[in-house]
Amino acid sequence: MTRTALVVRGGWDGHHPVEATELFLPFLRESGFDVSIEEDPQAYADADRMAATDLVLQSVTMSQASNEAVRGLRDAVAAGTGLAGWHGGIADSFRASSDYLQLVGGQFATHPSKHPEEVHGDPADNYLDYTVELTDLGRRHEITAGIDDFRLTTEQYWVLHDDLIDVLATTTHPVQPYHPWHRPIVSPAVWTREWGQGRVFVSTPGHSLDVLQDPNVRTIIERGLLWAAR
Repeated sequence: MTRTALVVRGGWDGHHPVEATELFLPFLRESGFDVSIEEDPQAYADADRMAATDLVLQSVTMSQASNEAVRGLRDAVAAGTGLAGWHGGIADSFRASSDYLQLVGGQFATHPSKHPEEVHGDPADNYLDYTVELTDLGRRHEITAGIDDFRLTTEQYWVLHDDLIDVLATTTHPVQPYHPWHRPIVSPAVWTREWGQGRVFVSTPGHSLDVLQDPNVRTIIERGLLWAAR
């Protein structure tokens, strides 16, 4: 049976929304999805279309969505449509919408930078070597089962979140003498969320194409897409 996937992409170009989502279109099609693409989240306001959509793959960073669009997305997920994405494309999409933040369950706050003496004013200032650590739930969950803790060199997301998310993996921000916090901070790196009859999947790794092609990250995202879909 063919299922439908709606890819919504746009916002800040630095996250390469077109190229990044294109990496996963063959996988979706091979997995039996009929895929359509939109460049504007206003597509969420089409109730009939959303009712027929089994999965939304969103890659929209630092953008805006109308109240009608957010309401359409929330209603669709509550009715069973899956929502999935990575990095700022889902965790930093519509900062001004409290309803969207509640739906996703986590919002990007920052990505700490290197030592001030190593900062040169380019994106690599925020690339840190860090570990993604599987939780006990993550070690047995179908999205992350069989994956061990792994290291990445990329942006390390600090996420504000609530307790309705199920955390499959975390990352720890250490105490550094050049940062103002006083104890290590553990942030969710991969999580799921059940919302009504629907499912939400988020991976915070995914800043650049090379990270998305990391075998661990890619496997997690591909499994997450299938898990979230109706």
